[in-house]
Amino acid sequence: MPALLNEKEYSFLLKNAKAQKVWFDSENLWILLIDGRQLSLPLIFFPHLFTAKAEDLNEYELSGGGLGIHWNKLDEDLYVPNLLMGITDINRKGKSA
Repeated sequence: MPALLNEKEYSFLLKNAKAQKVWFDSENLWILLIDGRQLSLPLIFFPHLFTAKAEDLNEYELSGGGLGIHWNKLDEDLYVPNLLMGITDINRKGKSA
């Protein structure tokens, strides 16, 4: 559990931070959450996605009821609650999980 959130806040985040749909434009990864919010993140934050072909980007699976997004062909996994907390590939570089 992240240190900045108390147990109740973290529980709320996990309950509501689930992807329903994923799509892309030329510069961004877009995620529609189950509560209706839309999250937009620059593709440059995700090197594997940034360099991928459009057809490969569209071949994703939602896991954990939408908590995770997985691209098998690209060997890329994103955790939606982390994205909402600002944790992306680019700011995790050199850090262990």
